[in-house]
Amino acid sequence: MSSSIKASLGDGKLPVFVFPTTLTFYSNDQSSHKQILTLYNPYEGPLKFKVLCTAPRKYSVIDSEGTIKPRCCVDVVIRHMDICINHEGVQDRFRVHMSEVGQKKIIGKKDIISVLLPTKRKESSPFPEDKFHSLPPSHRRVEAAASATNTSAGAATGTHGPGLLVIFTAISCIIALMLPLQGETGSRFPDYLLLTVNQKLIAAYVLGLVTMLILHV
Repeated sequence: MSSSIKASLGDGKLPVFVFPTTLTFYSNDQSSHKQILTLYNPYEGPLKFKVLCTAPRKYSVIDSEGTIKPRCCVDVVIRHMDICINHEGVQDRFRVHMSEVGQKKIIGKKDIISVLLPTKRKESSPFPEDKFHSLPPSHRRVEAAASATNTSAGAATGTHGPGLLVIFTAISCIIALMLPLQGETGSRFPDYLLLTVNQKLIAAYVLGLVTMLILHV
């Protein structure tokens, strides 16, 4: 016997962990006629299990015996085979026996109640349908956020006036327009400061854009 199982025995009874502790079948719900019983082994040693029943003719149990590896679990499929009005309300019991591998002595057991009910009650939702509302599409939220950002930026710009970059660009364009054209005679400016007609047109176009921006601010 492993040390963990010995420590868990205490008064000689090993705690057996089974879920669920009650099996409920419904006559009018065919999906409930098959239930899953999960057996857990939280110990460091393997355990052998065996499932018994007080009414074996009413049920079909797949893999009613087997071994559970340490810190593992197994699922036992239980199917109710005799759904009829005479069995409704009658409580049966399943019992799970646990023993050490290679030993016949039962070191733990657990009882599970099984009952067949006529109908399955519909559970009412705690959240009424009229409390749920559709959310706006994500692109609308993005547009709203962008609009709010632009509004804030516009307010900030209106408060502080044109930025230094805008003013510097306007001054640069004005200076470019005042410089002489290439090919003019008698110019006192060095050649690298002489602009072409296309360069002056670009400077004039940029100056117009900057002027419109400053006026809108």
